Amino acid sequence: MSKQKLLSIAIPSYNSEAYMAHAIESLLPGGDEVEILIVNDGSKDRTAEIADSYQAKYPGICRAIHQENGGHGAAVMAGLQNATGIYFKVVDSDDWLDETAYPHVLDVLRTLTAPEKQIDLVISNFIYDKVDAVHKHVMSYNHALPENRPFSWEETRHFRIGQYLLMHSCIYRTELLRTCGLELPRHTFYVDELYVYVPLRSVKTMYYINENLYHYFIGREDQSVQESIMIKRIDQALKVNKLMMTSVDLEKIENVHQRKYMRNYLEIVTVASSALLTKSGTEENIAKRKELWSYLQKENPYAYGLLRHRIFGVLIHIPGAFGNLVIRIGYWISQKIFGFN
Repeated sequence: MSKQKLLSIAIPSYNSEAYMAHAIESLLPGGDEVEILIVNDGSKDRTAEIADSYQAKYPGICRAIHQENGGHGAAVMAGLQNATGIYFKVVDSDDWLDETAYPHVLDVLRTLTAPEKQIDLVISNFIYDKVDAVHKHVMSYNHALPENRPFSWEETRHFRIGQYLLMHSCIYRTELLRTCGLELPRHTFYVDELYVYVPLRSVKTMYYINENLYHYFIGREDQSVQESIMIKRIDQALKVNKLMMTSVDLEKIENVHQRKYMRNYLEIVTVASSALLTKSGTEENIAKRKELWSYLQKENPYAYGLLRHRIFGVLIHIPGAFGNLVIRIGYWISQKIFGFN
């Protein structure tokens, strides 16, 4: 019987022939302890061929999974369904792991394999690797989380504005992902937020490694996080936002620190959706912004009460042209500080 893998890494890949090899090569130093699940999501280029070539060259490490196109969420779920590792991570096909930080993270994971030592969520830093940016912003958590030891929600400290967990910073325990009720919608962008948010309600133990592990590439013209494309696909972002509103009942989360963090997470996503709707400048999208908050009020009145009267909730609801200007300025400042889009 083969030994269980330490870490499963899924690479959702759609028409990724131009850059997926870089992602895969960055993961190969993990050796036999890591399985690399290359999920070809119905690509129309050489993605499938490249995936098969890595499986042939690195049997037992790389596995090619082929499926009809279902979108990013479907590819992540396919990776999870096929995972055999104790821990699970997603690396997008245009991103990569840092060659220095990666071995250290694996060293830590090795100490967390015994059943009584397994951790629900292992956290590391990520870099906004934006094309042409002189300063590459690093999302780190050293001021909010204890380092290099297991901890619970009670030991978490204040998270700064914008200092929230993304898919890039998370390594979940595989079994937790399978039992927490996570379902990612098909043919929908921006499911990363749902992927992080829903399992958080089941997390009891965490471990933070202060290493810049993940390089989050930003710069392709067709990239889904480009502002113009996000506005074009705003209905998909709203779909994810609404699923976040209804997938977790914040009122039932007993731990105060956990509930506060998840409230803040829902807030930043909802405010970002509202800001993009405002930036588009169309009457239709302004109406969608109002509808989004009405939906929250109807479907999750407890969460609405938490968000509506906080500072961002108040600013979002300033009426007229002045309110729209405030939202635009706030969004622009956030872009400059955090380097997204």
